[in-house]
Amino acid sequence: MGRNYESLEELRRKKKLLKNEINDLESLLTFKNTKESLSAFTNGLTDQYLQEKVDENGEEKVVLRKDIIAKQVTSEVKDLLISKNTAMGIANSAFKGNAVDALIKLGVTAIVGNYVKKNIKSPNWKKKLLGIAIIYLAPIALKVVRKKLENYQKNKSVSSMEQLI
Repeated sequence: MGRNYESLEELRRKKKLLKNEINDLESLLTFKNTKESLSAFTNGLTDQYLQEKVDENGEEKVVLRKDIIAKQVTSEVKDLLISKNTAMGIANSAFKGNAVDALIKLGVTAIVGNYVKKNIKSPNWKKKLLGIAIIYLAPIALKVVRKKLENYQKNKSVSSMEQLI
């Protein structure tokens, strides 16, 4: 089960190497250097989003790089909006007469996206919270409003048909 060692000195060197390795792992797990610890846990995924800064007291702090996060979110949104499917959707809706609706939706999405980006970059925590809330709650609110409008339009159409009959 165990390995046979040639001398006591070799065993002591092996013990010292193992102790050093355990200390290195313990320092990672105790988050003495938060950025390195997170980097080790996430295999480097968080490196681009974290930055080490020194505060007024001279202590090192790890902060999120909001500019990188905002750029990545906006580029993803732009990629979604300017994809082939979107262009084909606009072209198809132009034949159906709904091109203006599609362009209005794209415009509103771009405006809301820029507003959210500005709010997230703001140093004010209330604006950051508002930006994050818009990201998560706006799609839900838009679906609810859309359903209400569709029901209203359907009811108006039915009442107009009843009046004609």
